[in-house]
Amino acid sequence: MWGDQLVAWQNVGVKAAILVESLTGNTWKAAEKTADLLAQERWSITGLSKVKQPDLTSIQEADLVLIGTWVHGAFVFGQAPWAINNIANLPAMRGKKAAAFCTFALHPGKALDRLTMAVGDTGAYVVGGLAISRSKLDEHSEIFAERLVGSLTTA
Repeated sequence: MWGDQLVAWQNVGVKAAILVESLTGNTWKAAEKTADLLAQERWSITGLSKVKQPDLTSIQEADLVLIGTWVHGAFVFGQAPWAINNIANLPAMRGKKAAAFCTFALHPGKALDRLTMAVGDTGAYVVGGLAISRSKLDEHSEIFAERLVGSLTTA
């Protein structure tokens, strides 16, 4: 999915809003780590808020909206992104680019696919997503940030 969406943006001036649903804090930590890494690439973070209580101003100001949640379900089957109904109730994001991420313990199953579909249902153009293992938050957050930067700076 990352290679499909290529816009000739310089990373200077890219603004991102981040919406997160976190149970134990892992998804929130992944969001903060990703935000820090993007800031090192001279991105501006317009806001970091909960999916249930989105900062509407930060979404409006952003070029890209990151939406993250945690995966719930049985250990190796029935996984789904949490807060899918809250994501469906987000304001319409037509004309916005978005990326999704989810944190998981053992296996994400098809949770990321379901999450990206839900984000796309808001009208946003989904440029990609990543399932982040809670045991590899640093490493996977770095991969996610690198992909985001690459997807928006490649022509």
